[in-house]
Amino acid sequence: MERRFAARMQEALAGATVDPRVFRDVQPRLENFLEPFVACLQEAEQKEHARSYVTGLLSDLKRKNVESVAYLHDQERLPLQKFIGCSPWGQQPLLGELARQIGAELGEADGVIVFDPSAHAKKGTESVGVQRQWCGRLGKIENCQVGVYMGYVSRIEQALVNVRLYLPESWASDKKRRKKAGVPKEVRFQTRHELALAMLDENGPLLPHSWVTGDDEMGRSTCFRRELRDRNERYLLMVPSNTLVRDREAEPPPYGGRGPRPQVPFVRVDRWAAAQPARAWTTIEIRPGEQGPLIVEAMKRRVSAKTDRRRAGPEEVLVVFREKQADGTFKHDYSLACASADTPLPEFARVFNAEHRIEQCLQRAKSEAGLSHYQVRTWRGWHHHQTLSLIATWFLTQEARRGKNVDSRAHGAAAPLVYCGHPPPGAGLRPNGLHLSHQHAPPETPRASAPLLLEEETQPCATVAG
Repeated sequence: MERRFAARMQEALAGATVDPRVFRDVQPRLENFLEPFVACLQEAEQKEHARSYVTGLLSDLKRKNVESVAYLHDQERLPLQKFIGCSPWGQQPLLGELARQIGAELGEADGVIVFDPSAHAKKGTESVGVQRQWCGRLGKIENCQVGVYMGYVSRIEQALVNVRLYLPESWASDKKRRKKAGVPKEVRFQTRHELALAMLDENGPLLPHSWVTGDDEMGRSTCFRRELRDRNERYLLMVPSNTLVRDREAEPPPYGGRGPRPQVPFVRVDRWAAAQPARAWTTIEIRPGEQGPLIVEAMKRRVSAKTDRRRAGPEEVLVVFREKQADGTFKHDYSLACASADTPLPEFARVFNAEHRIEQCLQRAKSEAGLSHYQVRTWRGWHHHQTLSLIATWFLTQEARRGKNVDSRAHGAAAPLVYCGHPPPGAGLRPNGLHLSHQHAPPETPRASAPLLLEEETQPCATVAG
């Protein structure tokens, strides 16, 4: 092996070394972590099932559905299936506790709330909310269910906070399908933007933040942007490349002397960006990366966007980002912001990066906490599974942070994680994806105490440069 490659291999091996203290007392930590969540449940049996299910989601089971989790704990399948699929416990108190913990642990005044619809591919037509619709994971229209996820990003870390199932109009108006899937009578059709606003109203006060962001599916709606302005929320939302804007800093056409004075015409944001000179772009380093720092170029301009009713909207700031690809071309991202035009471009870039960090949280939840592994068809079952999966993902996030900050004080009596202290602001933590694996317990072992081991998975979550 060449010397330069040998040196790189040694560096990689050194970075993969895990302090053995990370693995100590994980079972008591998990039990203490779950206490404030199971306290939200009323019945002892529900509490036991919640502990068992989250433990199963944190295991190395290939498919983390009810049947597999029950087998892991040497339990009967039907009681656990009933707990997930039809037991009348509400998920909102648990999600409220999750939001409170995330706000307390990760909260920073300039934190970012992120909304990101994410699809779960499904077969058949019986699962609640399933239909042919856009599936981002597959990159095409496919049979799937769509959840609208709320995330939180700070310099400390990022985490998923809440979720709502998008119920298409065809489902919302079909009484027979609603009844079969157990959709509550009070549930009416809501757009993905309305679901996001409901979560913002519910959890926003628990999450210190100064920005709201989301992808172009969220940003394309002028109504959604207006609702955020009415709530005094500052946003940076991605918009499609065909969004029409009027440059408020450009000189209007000359006046001909008769009739109303001409205005600057509306133009697509991609064509506007293509017409700008090279000197208009500013180079910004967003964050470090495994193959070097991530560099983007950005520019901003005061504009008015055409509304859904084809009228000129209020003044916003158009911020365009572009990233050079391996073949020398540029990938462009377009966004509109409700913010002062004096906001520095690096601040816009920080918020732009936050939107991508939530995508990594969704990937962690799907690959390590079984977010898409459910086999339930009902409204209640879907929300129950999603809630417990988000809680399991939060535990993984806490363990990953702990693995990066191991010290002698971290190994005394385990305390509920909600009381842990904050890492120093701007620490730029990049936790590895830790997950729990299982070993089948011998017959005499109590069912609720399947042994747990920690394994390390090399799937880092990126962070924003402070």
